[in-house]
Amino acid sequence: MTFSIAARCPKTLALGVSVSTAVPAVGSVVPHVEAKVGAIATQGQTNIFYGINGLKLMKMGFSPQTALDAMLKEDSKREKRQVAIIDKDGRTAAFTGKETLEWKGDFVGEDYVVAGNTLVGAQVIEAMAHTFESSKGDLAERLLKALEAGQEAGGDRRGRASAALFVVDKQPLPTRPFVDLRVDEHPNPVSELRRIWEDFKKLFLSP
Repeated sequence: MTFSIAARCPKTLALGVSVSTAVPAVGSVVPHVEAKVGAIATQGQTNIFYGINGLKLMKMGFSPQTALDAMLKEDSKREKRQVAIIDKDGRTAAFTGKETLEWKGDFVGEDYVVAGNTLVGAQVIEAMAHTFESSKGDLAERLLKALEAGQEAGGDRRGRASAALFVVDKQPLPTRPFVDLRVDEHPNPVSELRRIWEDFKKLFLSP
């Protein structure tokens, strides 16, 4: 019931997730990111342990695909899940369960994975992938642009409620070690997330 992108920057090695959905407080459950390890979006019938345990397994040295396979094997409700993973080296994995709601699907590109379910159509993740690939600069900005493109393409077919942006740099700022911005309930959550991001940049990221 969500659309998201998990990605990394090959230059700075930043990792992050942006996500939006039609239910409140998506930022508290879907994005899981750890510096020098990886980024995970766990959605569908969300199980946060795909994020928690996935990061633990990758920290132990498992590849995203091996970690995902291990977690799916232990989950009797795996066909209700959707998971997107990327690690610090750009290795990826994705899974869309057969029982997630239409439209559903995922796409793996260079340094990113997009995924969505309960969408208006495939054009949502196609727009996200195209926008991310064609964008440059800061990872947080690229992730937000991809999310905006997904919303503009139709997003969640049930409507809009929440959005989130979570990014961790390899070399974090002392006072703001990560970007963790959330819109928990709003009629236009992606637009509101953009407003918050612009204020955040002015306060904390401007020279």
